[in-house]
Amino acid sequence: MSQYTDRAEKNMGKCIDTLKANFARVRTGRANAQILAPIMVDYYGQPTPITQLAGIKVPEASMLVVEPWDKSALRAIEKAIESSDLGITPSNDGTSIRLPFPKPTEERRKELVKECKELAEEARVSVRNVRRDVNGKLERDEELSDDEQSREKKAVQKLTDSYVAKIDEMLKTKSAEVMEI
Repeated sequence: MSQYTDRAEKNMGKCIDTLKANFARVRTGRANAQILAPIMVDYYGQPTPITQLAGIKVPEASMLVVEPWDKSALRAIEKAIESSDLGITPSNDGTSIRLPFPKPTEERRKELVKECKELAEEARVSVRNVRRDVNGKLERDEELSDDEQSREKKAVQKLTDSYVAKIDEMLKTKSAEVMEI
């Protein structure tokens, strides 16, 4: 592999990683600890990620339990979850916070699949942008012959096709998970 295909593969891999993170935040009827990752808690005046303040457990498929290591932070964690746009009402039992994940309606599941399709399309566009950037660099490289440029472009296109196929497979899996009752 050349430096161009290496660079393309590295950047396309980042697109896949971003898509995985975005898919993890899509709320299905199944509890997923990743959904809490972006929530920041005001802990002694400092915005702190919830994952640094508490253990997050999944005791059953539709329930998350947040157990703070510092019990004095319980109220702040509850407040941060309430003010987030998760749409889940936390229940505080004095030592932990329970987050029940209701099963989404058929209409809501279809909306979530549509959202997943949009995220996948953004990832496809990002992969294609990586291809465009690498091809642009190839064309400006005066040390490469026309044949070498052509070979490199074909390799980058093959890489692009494989990453787009990965994105499509991830979308298919996530859509099936979302539509599952």
